[in-house]
Amino acid sequence: MTTENTLTCAPMAPLLDHLFNEASAAARFDFTQIPEEETTRMMHSKTEYLNLYSLLKHMWLPVSRETGKLLYMLARSTKATSVVEFGMSFGLSTLYLAAALRDNGGGKVITSEFEPTKVAKAREHFVQAGVSDLVEIRVGDALNTLAVDLPETIDLLILDGAKVLYDDILHLLESRFHPGTMIIADNASYNQNYLTHVCSAENGYLSVPFSDDVELSVRLR
Repeated sequence: MTTENTLTCAPMAPLLDHLFNEASAAARFDFTQIPEEETTRMMHSKTEYLNLYSLLKHMWLPVSRETGKLLYMLARSTKATSVVEFGMSFGLSTLYLAAALRDNGGGKVITSEFEPTKVAKAREHFVQAGVSDLVEIRVGDALNTLAVDLPETIDLLILDGAKVLYDDILHLLESRFHPGTMIIADNASYNQNYLTHVCSAENGYLSVPFSDDVELSVRLR
């Protein structure tokens, strides 16, 4: 009985190792260059979030290896074929998702990123991993790019972009959820409106914190 899968075999496994090493070695953004009150304002502003992430356009901002494995496991266990991702960055999380879809027999990851330089590098990574056929990148503000031409149902939603928009993105896509749709939100504590919504059984969710920085929710109805 073989235990081989897309995630743990070449070209995916060595590519992920290389990218995580590159991310670890990359320079960090020096937030001391910006007054703390300005950073806080941009983090919580629904009109200035693009300014903040423009400052971070060269930063990797990857998921952890553990969170990446969680994404793969959830996509495999739910037999997901329809995945939407808010916030692609250089595409590490997308690679885990695409690996799961490949091992599920196919599907599509619709992922969003507004920074063109990150999109270009992510495209290279998807080609190198052999999963570009499973990934559709939408370039621009996700409030616009994820508002049209989506599949009828979404099996898995990953929120890892501007935290202040988590509730808006959720409401934008919510009509396409089905019982069993999983939502994984990174650093959800930055958006209390989002947490209040998914932590309320009245809204049709069951939600639990997973590790220190991930909120895992499932649509119940």
